[in-house]
Amino acid sequence: MIEPSSNADLRGPLHDANSVSWAVRAAAGRRLAASADAAGAAEALRRLLLDEGDTAVTQTTAEALLERRDVVGLRLVLEALNVADDDTADQLDDAITNICRQSDRGVAQLEQFCRELAAEPAESIRNEASAILLQLRRSSEGGQTGTRSS
Repeated sequence: MIEPSSNADLRGPLHDANSVSWAVRAAAGRRLAASADAAGAAEALRRLLLDEGDTAVTQTTAEALLERRDVVGLRLVLEALNVADDDTADQLDDAITNICRQSDRGVAQLEQFCRELAAEPAESIRNEASAILLQLRRSSEGGQTGTRSS
């Protein structure tokens, strides 16, 4: 689990989230993920998850959020997944697979969090969580393994 940073530690990553360098933005996403629930961090993370300059920024940020292994990180990824273009959605889906679907424990945790988020007030998050639950059900029955519908 990633350890949270103090708010004072966020100034650098918040600044770096606007860098022209994709590598600097990706590193900022990884550092900000630890403080996803801190003031200012969530908005920067939303931008990085939908980074138009490089999909590596999207995937690195999403993986760092999912490595938190909590509802906060997954909620931000699902929020981005709901509005992402096809290429970005593929990167977000890959991050979910890479972090959450590599073990039975990871899949069980993903299912638990998605069940919680399926009751979320925001329709977009409810819909994405429900779609993942459907895919998990299908894959347990021998079907699709990705989180996005084809």
